[in-house]
Amino acid sequence: MKANPLTVTSTLARFSSAVGWSDFPDSIRQAARRSLLNGIGTALGSARDPIVLALAQTLQSFSNCSHAMLIGRRQRMDAGSAAFVNAAASNLLYFDDTHLPTIIHPTAPVVSAALALAEWRGLSGRLLLEAFVVGGETACRIGLGVSPHHYARGWHITSTCGVFGAAASCARLLGLNAERTCHALGIAASLSAGLVENLPTAAKNASVGNAARNGMLAALLAEAGQQAALTAVEGPLGWACACGDTPDIEAMIGELGTRWEFASNTFKPYPAGIVMHAVIDACLDLRAAHALDAADIVSVTVTGDALLLARGDRVVKTAGDARVSIHHCAAVALRYGKAGVLDFSDAVVFDADVVALRGRVRAVRDDTMPVGAARVSIACRDGRKLSAEVAEARGGLGRPLSDADIEAKFRDLARMGSPGIDSTRAIEAIRALEQAADLRGLVSALSG
Repeated sequence: MKANPLTVTSTLARFSSAVGWSDFPDSIRQAARRSLLNGIGTALGSARDPIVLALAQTLQSFSNCSHAMLIGRRQRMDAGSAAFVNAAASNLLYFDDTHLPTIIHPTAPVVSAALALAEWRGLSGRLLLEAFVVGGETACRIGLGVSPHHYARGWHITSTCGVFGAAASCARLLGLNAERTCHALGIAASLSAGLVENLPTAAKNASVGNAARNGMLAALLAEAGQQAALTAVEGPLGWACACGDTPDIEAMIGELGTRWEFASNTFKPYPAGIVMHAVIDACLDLRAAHALDAADIVSVTVTGDALLLARGDRVVKTAGDARVSIHHCAAVALRYGKAGVLDFSDAVVFDADVVALRGRVRAVRDDTMPVGAARVSIACRDGRKLSAEVAEARGGLGRPLSDADIEAKFRDLARMGSPGIDSTRAIEAIRALEQAADLRGLVSALSG
């Protein structure tokens, strides 16, 4: 039976306000732990990036409070600004988690809001984890109800749906009942924004930061008694219809609490747009199998579906472009045999040999290929014709990163972007959250 189309906002609110840590299956608890470790790691990796520093400096002009930490730094700000900066930092390197059915990166907006509010209000680690799960599930459920048309229209779904997840998580931290949580989600609907057109620029990260801050603001306004339409998400003039086609109500609330969308959260091995990962894998496979030297490559043809080309068939003018470029991802994987953070830096993006190899890469659309897959064909100077196809990239649900992989990623990112942080201490503090009465141990470990 189809769910009543007038109950989406209130049903999600009832779920968010009632479900608890003991109700979550072990797989979801583990997903929360892994997502938190990965998300904090990505924030540490970009804590001192010029974009993050500029955001913090600008927001500091409006902040005279010190509610919450900036991850990886000693600086503190008001909770809303801290949530903004930490969310932008977590999302900056294109290295954060991905809910594959929607391409939402849920941790950046949801955890950043919850972490700042929980620190400000002196709340427990277990409550933070509970709030993270309900917020992550809410964001992914709402996103699933409008996918794929919402993204195709140009809405940056991590930002537009992340605000709902942040609102749900903060409402849970504030102890709001179902009615107040429903208003929080409704207020969040009016604070949702973010554009795909801005994807390769810092404006994208600003919208992710805004999702975290606005979600917190929505919950605080609901706590103060402000109201919203009870069908603000799904109503005929509500968010979903305004930002896409007719929403899929069953996807939003069907089997809520038994079918977990948060279980489909995955973790990236490469700091690039998720649809580029199969391209990188295929190039790395070919390079390793055939001992390829970039100088021997005459041409590279990357074949994929419409989404891959729409996101990645672009001229590379900046390092931001490179992270969502088919051409650059193929070039660095073939030239260096890796695709790490530094391979998307200005020094590599504008290297003459990399630029030349990018120029020998072309993208071809094939609508028979599944989303997320890629085929790479290479013509060599000695006449060889080589090809490899990757149906599912490393890091996907069928090829997940291990706990050890995520921990190693955390350590690498902390070493690169937050050298004052003791990675072992930080990891232990994250692991101890379920038993922590407050966040002082975590904050101390993450603020150097």
